[in-house]
Amino acid sequence: MRLLLVAAAAFFCLSAALSASVTSPATDEAITGSTMPRTLSAFGFFDGSANKPAGHLIRYSLRNPLFSDYAEKERFIYLPGKARMRVDPSGQVDFPVGTALIKSFGYPSAAGKLDILETRVLLRRETGWLALPYVWREDGSDADLKVGGKRLAVSFDTPRGKRLEISYAVPNKNQCKQCHSRDDKLVPLGPIWQEMVFESKAERDAFEERASFPRNGLFPSAKWDDAAASLSDRAASYLYANCAHCHSRRGSASNSGLFYDEALGNYAHSGYLKRPVAAGRGSAGHEFVVDPGRPEKSILISRMKSLDPGIAMPELGRATVHEEGVELLEAWISQISARD
Repeated sequence: MRLLLVAAAAFFCLSAALSASVTSPATDEAITGSTMPRTLSAFGFFDGSANKPAGHLIRYSLRNPLFSDYAEKERFIYLPGKARMRVDPSGQVDFPVGTALIKSFGYPSAAGKLDILETRVLLRRETGWLALPYVWREDGSDADLKVGGKRLAVSFDTPRGKRLEISYAVPNKNQCKQCHSRDDKLVPLGPIWQEMVFESKAERDAFEERASFPRNGLFPSAKWDDAAASLSDRAASYLYANCAHCHSRRGSASNSGLFYDEALGNYAHSGYLKRPVAAGRGSAGHEFVVDPGRPEKSILISRMKSLDPGIAMPELGRATVHEEGVELLEAWISQISARD
């Protein structure tokens, strides 16, 4: 009898791992209810630790992820029951009520495993999206809700082998809304169909089986670190991934006049010969956001290089300078010709 029970349990786990439509009343209540669960385990997204995502989640990554102090990220989608997603003609994904978007942040350990520090969730409720940050306990047994955010001491090596020690910032609930705001409403940012990457055919199939797509083709952007792509295309991808969440006509920085979700080029909305709206310390004494041919005189570059909280851009989620990103944009600005 014991063997039969073990076999039945094994079959159930395998079935759950193979089906993206597995649902749990407890999980659905935690997502759509009116409370904010105090622990991440209330959702059932992980099987006992941060490195063991539940089999019914859909894993994906992004072609051009937001830079977050060199942290690596793991992303998942939870869909309730047989609910479906809809991809609009621009690639934006419309998620049904009961969806959870899950993103874990961490750094590789000496053993090569990813040490997860925090997991952020976006919950699709009837009233809209809710963002909640959870910080994992040192023993990895669970993660606790930190509505007010938290600072964590972190040491890691950059891709170039530089050892850094930083005060890693877990955002508070309001800071999540600051970046995820469109028309003063909290929305997902990363899941755009043509920018999503799936590590396996099974993962891609799991998404496509639950989604409706437009008839027109959707083409991915250049990867910002792909040396084979043009500088302007790479710069556009980088600025979109790292700046457009605020710098858009519908974002929290719409009053800046910089819109990095639009075509990049010799335009004021790209920063080209554009004077800042407010010339305070952030301008570093420079005249233009993008000074053609002169990255050292461009406000965009000086703010990316700064770690001063009143100057640095992006404003949140960065305690280090993204050297590779800065070098890309310096190269892009260097090859721009000044207007006659």
